[in-house]
Amino acid sequence: MEVRLIGFTSGLDFEDPEKLVEFAGRVCRHSQNNMAGDSHREFIGKLKQWGHLSPLEHVSATFFISGISRACSHQLVRHRLASYSQQSQRYVAESSFEYVTPPSVNGKEKEKIFNETMEIIKNQYRRLVDAGVPQEDARYLLPNACATAIVVTMNARELRHFFKLRLHPSAQWEIREMAKSMLSLVQERTPTLFEDIYAKYLGDHPS
Repeated sequence: MEVRLIGFTSGLDFEDPEKLVEFAGRVCRHSQNNMAGDSHREFIGKLKQWGHLSPLEHVSATFFISGISRACSHQLVRHRLASYSQQSQRYVAESSFEYVTPPSVNGKEKEKIFNETMEIIKNQYRRLVDAGVPQEDARYLLPNACATAIVVTMNARELRHFFKLRLHPSAQWEIREMAKSMLSLVQERTPTLFEDIYAKYLGDHPS
């Protein structure tokens, strides 16, 4: 699995995304003057305490994620307040697809069953394509384990919601690992927006 933060938006007047959040929040509270003594970190902390999170929607993070399974991406795209661009199985040949093996498939016998099944699927996919079946139809054979790549953009408010759901111990292992990587990356870029979630799930300070 590879997770890269490839973009973090801010306005033309704000190189720091957190200061854009602060500005939006102060407009809502009409507080440009009466709370001028607060730093942007202190003010954003107050926004989170108040549950006033709409100012966080003005900044968005974009990730490139590869080497996750289709099972994982199916869970990811359920988060609808986001934008996605995913590798196509209709136009991209999958005759030699890579795949993700769950950690529970451990031990010689389990791994043998899993890997042999993947090879059978690859072979049958190739046979169908060679026989003239379009890739868009041959893909019906492909498993949830098939690896994919996707570009994801979420605003900071939706990211907080995503992290709270997908970092919970009950979340599926693969999307939880992906969410940990995503949180580490945005925490380094904008520590104030996510520091409470980082402290809860990954520790007090970024590694």
